[in-house]
Amino acid sequence: MIVYATHAGGRYLPLEQSLAEQPEGLRNLYVNITNQCNCSCTFCLRNKKHMAAEHSLWLREGEPSVAEVEAALDAVPWQYIKEVVFCGFGEPTLRLPELLALLRYVKETHPGLPTRLNTNGLAELQYGRDDIAEQFAGILDTISISLNASNAARYYELTRARFGLKSWEGMLTFAEHCRPYVPHVVLTIVDHVEGEDEIAKCRALCAERGLTLRVRPYEEN
Repeated sequence: MIVYATHAGGRYLPLEQSLAEQPEGLRNLYVNITNQCNCSCTFCLRNKKHMAAEHSLWLREGEPSVAEVEAALDAVPWQYIKEVVFCGFGEPTLRLPELLALLRYVKETHPGLPTRLNTNGLAELQYGRDDIAEQFAGILDTISISLNASNAARYYELTRARFGLKSWEGMLTFAEHCRPYVPHVVLTIVDHVEGEDEIAKCRALCAERGLTLRVRPYEEN
């Protein structure tokens, strides 16, 4: 699916089905632009969760073009949407030019709606550049970055990131670079993956760096 909504129980529904099952209330619109990822997290849905074919987020016919995603967005009943979230079933920043173009498109067509990017925060390592965060200025309201652990060794054990042990510090540096350009910079850790001691260490780490931590629920298989 290119665009979808989420429901209780970890279901990922086409928006039309979401509205049919729950006609009232606003919901987030999730935009899926890639299956690629430069991590292989031990707790990721890609590795851990079986999804029925009709609900699968996997892009079965290749990655959509910007025009195809724009067409999908044009068909959305926007009166039911409260936030647009770019998440991919992989890592959205691996298609950075397309991601930026689509963020601009959402802001041009629906300027009042907040936008969010869910990312592993490894874009600067991926591209070998430190100017990526500034490209989000004015088109991205929230960036949610997967912190996952309070130290480099545990982070790499969990994420198996392509860039090895330097990935953890690279992710934190990217988060700090985002602060001047993105209004809300949030780091996340998954509950039931790490214990309370590790979560407390992550809270202290974020407080030290002026970042916000969100503990997000783990989805069972």
